[in-house]
Amino acid sequence: MSKNQTKDAQTETLTEPQSTEPQSTGPMAGVRIVELGVWVAGPAAGGILADWGADVIKIEPPEGDPARIFGKMLGGDLPTNPPFEMDNRSKRSIVLDLAQTEAREVARELIATADVFLTNLRLGALKRLGLDYETLSQDHPKLIYCGITGYGTEGPDADRPAYDIAAFWARSGIASVLTPPGGNPPFQRGGMGDHSVGLAGASAVAAALFHRERTGEGQFVSTSLFRQGMYTISFDLNCKLMWGNEIQVGTREGMGNPCINNYVAGDGKRFWIVGLEGERHWPPLTRAVGHPEWLEDERFNTPMGRAQNAHELISLLDEVFATKTLEEWAAIFATEEDFFWAPVNTPDDLLVDPQFGPSGAMVQVPDGGSGTNMIASPVDFHGTPWHPRSLSPDLGEHTDEILAELGKDSQAKTSRSAP
Repeated sequence: MSKNQTKDAQTETLTEPQSTEPQSTGPMAGVRIVELGVWVAGPAAGGILADWGADVIKIEPPEGDPARIFGKMLGGDLPTNPPFEMDNRSKRSIVLDLAQTEAREVARELIATADVFLTNLRLGALKRLGLDYETLSQDHPKLIYCGITGYGTEGPDADRPAYDIAAFWARSGIASVLTPPGGNPPFQRGGMGDHSVGLAGASAVAAALFHRERTGEGQFVSTSLFRQGMYTISFDLNCKLMWGNEIQVGTREGMGNPCINNYVAGDGKRFWIVGLEGERHWPPLTRAVGHPEWLEDERFNTPMGRAQNAHELISLLDEVFATKTLEEWAAIFATEEDFFWAPVNTPDDLLVDPQFGPSGAMVQVPDGGSGTNMIASPVDFHGTPWHPRSLSPDLGEHTDEILAELGKDSQAKTSRSAP
């Protein structure tokens, strides 16, 4: 049974079959990208650009991108791989055993047809393969070459291996600034750094293509997990650089501004109040909780007073919020124009959140049947809307097709049989 047939068998609601190869749409339609990527960071950038309409050709080794085993790693017992699908839909796959001279030559010929070469292989490996920027740009000066690394292209760790939990989460400082005093660092969710750096890589490619459109010049663009991590906590780092001070790690019980804190309603559901402007957002909070007298209370009538008496005030708010369900509080909060808040959603909550659908968060990916729902990449183009074109390719699914486009025999000795 094929992947598409399996998906159809799991789908309860049937609709008219869709074409498995719809026409490319989006602002990148007509752009060809050759991706030599593994795991998530490089394929995430390629996946975003494929969403936006680019023809992304994914070069894989005979054993495949190691991210193809994510489904099994996560305990899945079905022939689907949700993390891999997220970053590899709408791509084409060609298997090339780059250990072979013939395969490396095919890769170079394929790159010669491309607008962009995108990779997150380590610099040393690319150099050994003859797929480094210096080598390729000699023959292809208009090529946009996007390199995504762990720690950057220079310095003692430029060729150091990295996953996002190391370079983005741990070494960049993110885990540290999220760790409460005396506590243990929180664990990152899968792909957080990879998907952030994927957005950066896709943005870099788009900007470089714009520059080439004006000048005819290609260039090397790069980003790294380490750099993206530092940008993510740049509030903290800029304060350190400019003031020499660190922003303290907040604790719920002692937040200096109790208007920016999370609380629990009487039904156990948690929500976050986001009253950033103390003087503006304190009055509507007092009215919402039925204690307008707190506006005159010497303990709480100034930002400094609320900070100094934060433990007491938060305790009082906890008692009040425990008296009603979140649904009841939501109705009360809606009566105050300047009361800003949000529920702390679980994934199940999110999928039924009334804003989930209208936000454009979900796309239906053609699968030859009723379609497969997935999370969308986070950018819309209202003049050139994009639509996903297909599920992720099977390993080497398009090898013969792509070789034929290069005028080569499909039996060329460029790959071994996939296991």
